[in-house]
Amino acid sequence: MAEAMRRDTDVFIMGEDIAEMGGSMGVTQGMLQEFGAERVRNTPISEMAIVGAGIGAAMQGMRPIVEIMYQDFTTLAMEQIVNQAAKHRYMSGGQLKVPLTIRTQGGAGWSPGAQHAQQLEAWFVHVPGLKVVFPSTPVDARNLLWSSIYDDNPVLFFEHRLLYPIKGEVPEEIEPLEFGTGRVHREGEDVTVVATGRLVHEALKAATEAEADGISVEVWDPRTLLPLDEDGLVDSVRKTSRCVVAHEAVTRMGWGAEVAAIVQERAFDYLDAPIERVGSKFCPLPFAPVMEQFVVPHAVDVLAAIRRAVGRET
Repeated sequence: MAEAMRRDTDVFIMGEDIAEMGGSMGVTQGMLQEFGAERVRNTPISEMAIVGAGIGAAMQGMRPIVEIMYQDFTTLAMEQIVNQAAKHRYMSGGQLKVPLTIRTQGGAGWSPGAQHAQQLEAWFVHVPGLKVVFPSTPVDARNLLWSSIYDDNPVLFFEHRLLYPIKGEVPEEIEPLEFGTGRVHREGEDVTVVATGRLVHEALKAATEAEADGISVEVWDPRTLLPLDEDGLVDSVRKTSRCVVAHEAVTRMGWGAEVAAIVQERAFDYLDAPIERVGSKFCPLPFAPVMEQFVVPHAVDVLAAIRRAVGRET
């Protein structure tokens, strides 16, 4: 964000407590000092107002980045996101552009309770006109955020709270990443695990454990949920003949259900086993740490699904 703001005066950021405080997760620390209050704007506690102002600025030619403090709070801006940002370019016949980036974070693992840790990405991949990004590594977060800022359409950019401490190598120069380009984190032959966000790392742990049992696991990360790299997904499943889909959102009507539908439509004849799905239990997220850990999925749940897929249930 800072590099985009250094290079382009049309880029600015706004959100709740992003200036002096540096954001609830510290993402914007130091930016007020570098860019000033005109370009690092604290806002009232009104998600609808934040997104609405961002839409207006974007339609006037700027490239705003707005932060919604918790993913749960996008519910308060659904009218602006779904009925305004997503529709203007289409309804104007392309005369209007809405280059708006909506950053938000969520995810369990630190006892935030039922109203501060939901994973709601499935709500937004259902809406034509939006793009939905969910990186799992530092390099992908950096490159995909750059691509989001310079896309002429509204982008929902999801970040998982527990991934902020992760470190990784990034190139000196920012390399924009084309939306709809998946990534193989680990090559495998026996089963493909399609995972997003935190579950990418849980899937990699599960793959290491499965290797001890002689099971070769491919871990595939879509990186962008909309548009989706359907060809990359299908190629991986055709190669391994089995598929597990893993995300932290609840399984019922989750994004993984769409992945399963695409796989059975385009790779049914290649499947040697039913598609397995891993997600949170259908329950509001408990506050108590032990109950929270019971509800959300972990590497052990991915490993169990892998074993079911290859016929080695324990």
